[in-house]
Amino acid sequence: MSLGTLQPYLLAAAVVGFMIFRFLRFRAAAARLPELRGRGAIILDVRSPAEYRRASAPGSVNIPLDQLERRLGELDASKPVVVCCASGTRSALAAATLKRRGFREVLNAGPWTNAAS
Repeated sequence: MSLGTLQPYLLAAAVVGFMIFRFLRFRAAAARLPELRGRGAIILDVRSPAEYRRASAPGSVNIPLDQLERRLGELDASKPVVVCCASGTRSALAAATLKRRGFREVLNAGPWTNAAS
């Protein structure tokens, strides 16, 4: 079988592989939540206020991604921070921002429903 024969399937295989990777990573993050909550973790939801009002994880704090840089002072960098959003994309960006700004323990939980358990 040549590469040319497989080429139409490579993109689909890559997408499926990526989705499985994300699912497993977010599942592992959700499994760590009880321990992190026990240590006083901040659950940070970086969705828009309208999205947050519709539904959110109990006890979470809403700081939209576009406001995060200027509102970092509202977060305690000595506590673990669990970041969530709608799908995991904005929370990944927020987690990178927090790490870059000196937050030591940051976990991207992906969709906010992972942080609701």
